[in-house]
Amino acid sequence: MPTAPPTLAGLTHLHSGKVRDLYALPSGDLLMVASDRISAFDVVLDTTIPDKGEILTRMSLWWFDQLADLVPHHVLSTDVPDEVRGRAVVCRRLDMFPVECVARGYLTGSGLLDYRADGEVCGIALPPGLDDGSRLDPPIFTPATKADLGEHDENVSFAAVENAVGAARAAQLREVTLAVYARAEGLARERGIILADTKLELGVERDHPDGPDGAPLVLADEVLTPDSSRFWPAEDLRPGRPQPSFDKQVVRNWLLSPDSGWDRASGQAPPPLPEDVVALTRARYVEAYERLTGDTFVPTDRSRSL
Repeated sequence: MPTAPPTLAGLTHLHSGKVRDLYALPSGDLLMVASDRISAFDVVLDTTIPDKGEILTRMSLWWFDQLADLVPHHVLSTDVPDEVRGRAVVCRRLDMFPVECVARGYLTGSGLLDYRADGEVCGIALPPGLDDGSRLDPPIFTPATKADLGEHDENVSFAAVENAVGAARAAQLREVTLAVYARAEGLARERGIILADTKLELGVERDHPDGPDGAPLVLADEVLTPDSSRFWPAEDLRPGRPQPSFDKQVVRNWLLSPDSGWDRASGQAPPPLPEDVVALTRARYVEAYERLTGDTFVPTDRSRSL
C-alpha cells in the first residue's frame, strides 16, 4: 500500500482494506477511515488520488440519508479524531454476510462477459441480442463471493447465496439490494446520471435481541460511490460500446494503454500514475459527488491527505 494507516491515539488498528482502515474504539464501536488509495484490477496502486477518501465519505453519508427509510445504516457519528476529520465515521460493529450484494440495471463489466459466454448472469437467463450498455428491465440481483485483498470476486448463483446464508436471509438480501438500487437509480437519473450497477455490503447487529436470524439487515461500509458503482453520464449513453463514466475507469484505461508500459499478466506491480491521470480521476469523482448531491466539494483540509 502507498501509505501506512495513520496512528490514532487510544485506538487500535484492526484492518486495512483496499481503501479503508478500521480501528477499535474504547466504546466497542468502530472508526472507519477512508483513505485516498485507489485500486485497479484488484491491486492497490502506489499513487493516491487527492481528496478521494473525503469524497467517498461525504457521498456515502448523503446516500445513507436518502435510503434511511428502506434500510438502516451503520453510521453512529461523524465526531472523529481531528487527524481524520471529513474522511471518517464512527460505526457499529456488525456481523457481515459473506456475499457481495450486486444489483445490475445495465449490462456491462463481468456481467457482460458472463452473458457473452452462456447468455446468463449468475444463473439468470437474459434475452438474446444484448450488448454493452443494454438496459435490463427489470434490474437483476447478481451476487458475488467476497474475495481477499488481491483476489477476484466471483459471480455466483442465487442458490449459492441460499446455501451460504439460508433461503430466508438470501431473499432479504435480494429484496433490499434491488430496493436500494431502484431508489438510487431514480435519484441519479433525475440528476443526469445513469446508475448502471452497484455493490452493497450488508450485515446484522451483534447480540441483537431477536438473535442472528431475526435481526434486521443493516447497510454498512460505503454505499453508491464511484468505487462501488458504475455511474454514467445520461447524455452520453450509447449501447454497444464502453460508456464514459464517473469513476476510476480512466485509471484502468491508462494502465492498459501502451503509455503505461505495464503488462497486466506479468505479475509486476502497476507503475505510478502520471499527474494528468490523477487530476482527471479526481475530477470525475468530484463531478459525480456534485451532480448527485447538488453541493460544491470543498476539502476539509488538503494537508491531511492519507
